[in-house]
Amino acid sequence: MKSQDIRATFLDFFEKKSHLIVPSAPMVTKDDPTLMFVNSGMAPFKEYFLGNGKPKNNRITDSQKCLRVSGKHNDLEEVGYDTYHHTLFEMLGNWSFGDYFKKEAIAWAWQLLTEVYKIDKDILYVTVFEGSDDADNLNMDTEAFDLWKQFIAEDRILKGNKKDNFWEMGEQGPCGPCSEIHIDIRSAEEKAKVDGRTLINEDHPHVVEIWNLVFMQYNRKANGSLEDLPNKHIDTGMGFERLCMVLQGVQSNYDTDIFTPIIREIETITNTKYGSNTEQDIATRVISDHVRAVAFSIADGQLPSNTGAGYVIRRILRRAVRYGFTFLDKKEPFIYRLVNVLSDKMGTAFPELKAQKQLIENVIKEEETSFLRTLDQGLVLLDTIISASKTKEIPGDKAFELYDTFGFPIDLTALILSEKGYSLDEKGFEEELQKQKNRSRAASEMSTEDWTILVEDVVEEFVGYDFLEANVKLTRYRKVTSKKDGEMYQLVFNLTPFYPEGGGQVGDKGYLEDAHGDVIYIIDTKKENNVIIHFTKNLPDHLNESFKAIVDKNHRSRTECNHTATHLLHQALREVLGTHVTQKGSAVNANYVRFDFSHFSKMTSDELQDVENFVNARISGKLPLIEKRNIPMQKAIDEGAMALFGEKYGDTVRAIKFGKSIELCGGTHVKNTGDIWHFKLKSEGAVASGIRRIEAITNDAVKDFYTDNSTILVEVKELLNNAKNPVKAVQKLQDENAALQKQVAQLLRDKAENLSGEIKNQLQEINGVQFLATKIDLDPNGIKNLAFEIGKEHQNLFMLFATAPSKDKAMLTCYISKELANERGYDAGKVVRELGKLIHGGGGGQNFFATAGGKNPGGISKALERAKEYLE
Repeated sequence: MKSQDIRATFLDFFEKKSHLIVPSAPMVTKDDPTLMFVNSGMAPFKEYFLGNGKPKNNRITDSQKCLRVSGKHNDLEEVGYDTYHHTLFEMLGNWSFGDYFKKEAIAWAWQLLTEVYKIDKDILYVTVFEGSDDADNLNMDTEAFDLWKQFIAEDRILKGNKKDNFWEMGEQGPCGPCSEIHIDIRSAEEKAKVDGRTLINEDHPHVVEIWNLVFMQYNRKANGSLEDLPNKHIDTGMGFERLCMVLQGVQSNYDTDIFTPIIREIETITNTKYGSNTEQDIATRVISDHVRAVAFSIADGQLPSNTGAGYVIRRILRRAVRYGFTFLDKKEPFIYRLVNVLSDKMGTAFPELKAQKQLIENVIKEEETSFLRTLDQGLVLLDTIISASKTKEIPGDKAFELYDTFGFPIDLTALILSEKGYSLDEKGFEEELQKQKNRSRAASEMSTEDWTILVEDVVEEFVGYDFLEANVKLTRYRKVTSKKDGEMYQLVFNLTPFYPEGGGQVGDKGYLEDAHGDVIYIIDTKKENNVIIHFTKNLPDHLNESFKAIVDKNHRSRTECNHTATHLLHQALREVLGTHVTQKGSAVNANYVRFDFSHFSKMTSDELQDVENFVNARISGKLPLIEKRNIPMQKAIDEGAMALFGEKYGDTVRAIKFGKSIELCGGTHVKNTGDIWHFKLKSEGAVASGIRRIEAITNDAVKDFYTDNSTILVEVKELLNNAKNPVKAVQKLQDENAALQKQVAQLLRDKAENLSGEIKNQLQEINGVQFLATKIDLDPNGIKNLAFEIGKEHQNLFMLFATAPSKDKAMLTCYISKELANERGYDAGKVVRELGKLIHGGGGGQNFFATAGGKNPGGISKALERAKEYLE
């Protein structure tokens, strides 16, 4: 059975059970501060479990793409070493929101596995929650146990502890007992030797969990206690890759048709054979797994970067590059070449892969090239560390600096050290790593109290498209405490004019005013699991009274100008550069707009001017806002609206139109493009391969920009004696400066020639070496030229020059004849590193020429005295 048929059979089965099939949500989360990525099938449905939204159907089924790089069995550094864990995986699921419960979930799971997929029931085991005697004091899940007895022998029903059979969303929120279905695909001989019961949850590669049925019936409060949920829910998740392994009769996920096309392509590119070498096999699994995770992430709009979710993706890709570099001997980019195979295999189920294929390839190739350069630099730095080491053990803090600052993999460091006869202080490295983790954890630590409910069963309504003020009632609040922000309060109202951060647009600011004239400032607004949350430093005194919620009009107005400008900018870029341009991210606030878009080259000055003119023409045209709320998604698309990859849209959407610009958008906008006043581009540059970034300003910021430039122009003209044509005056100064620089350069050359004769006379022979250590008055380039000029005329040279360009700056330059450096082992780099300490600095270079800079000219004389010691 092919993988696409396995997926389709699952969805079809539950569709016939009155479930609505929904597409996979984007893997990158938007309004859940607890997650960077969707890490389970239930994550996109959290708002329904929390009671913050109503699903389209009380029964839903899907195949959700998920990403895990930490947690139980999912440490990134372990992926590839076994055959059944992954970073990216598909989770087949069926969901009930207050509809059916354990009886139907268990019966349907058994029916699908044994009757539809025709899995032998004698290789299946199930687990149920055994209860707990801790503070929760939960009873055994006898209901699930009794239901399972109808389908499977009691000796195949195992009781599991809280760790394995009680599922929790997080430290707070919906939770409940779960029932796992495990499968034993070992050979008959192995089964005869070891009872499968003893291998459940023991990380055996062929006795694995295949499906988890979660019975959500409790809510975990902030104080750790449990309370019954008003409605009980079903959340199930079946690992698609493991199911394919079972149904295709293979012993590894990597032997299924999900992975074999990618693995075959790796074999072709690297000239290796999967299954013939353990280290190469691990590398092949790592690469075939990781390219999927990275490709899906980029398709969903998350590019590799140095922070947050982008850093996770960069780590995953760099791990794949590292394994190819070390074990498959690939010293040039190649992982990007696997995207074509991946797109062909999974593009039908996930069309974003085909639509974004070129971008995915470009970004991966650029990242590979960059990291391979890092590896080369790291090898040089590691050689420097080795040469400077006085022992055969490299300190852990040095290896950590290489890892943390330069991104050089620690396992590669250990491997190279071993090959060179050195060892790594692994304990020291781990200590430094743990210190960093502790610093990071402390910085992001947050405690969140339970919601205090003031008004029950109120659905929050957003009225901010039409009003900037509204009379509101506080429905619930909670206190959150973090090291960064201290104590804050999160408030929720029955309705609100405050726009929450989303779609690239910042959240509104403003204030609350009560009937007594007391004011509480709202400093930010965000959306979390479909709830609009207002952040304040204080709690209102009169919680049960009505308030007037007032949005900061100026802040909102400037933000709206910038948001509408992004729509016009997007239209302009597609008009000027071509329809291949698509938005890849944006940041819209009151001060400026940042817009990322797909394009293959730097924009020319003419293109930038054309884009700016295009936008300003639409502003001058005073185009009115045409807004369509709650329009069916497909109708909006048919009318020409642009949808963005990586965004999650409902059945009904909001379409924003200005002239011929039509986009799906939930943000706030000006009522007429004339309100923007003017649009000004500030910069254009690269973010990643195939991704460009424009920063621009509008309205008041443009006025300030022109005012500042006008002031600068006046100051420049004053410096130029009020020249009528300041451009020509500056050009004249530049020409004069260039001429003077030539004269200075010639004078320095003449000075160096004169010094050359003096220096040759100062050379003294020590142990067969022509030695000189002296202070001279030349710039760094002049000293270098002088040293190499003397080097052409003399052999066996060892020269140290010192100069002090200013009272707090010193420089050392060491030149050693190449034959002397190679034959006697003298090292100019080592000389300047050691003597550089005397001038409170450091440096390096090659064994025949190196320089060091420092802040202490007073140490020059001692450095010159010490130089002679290298020849003794």
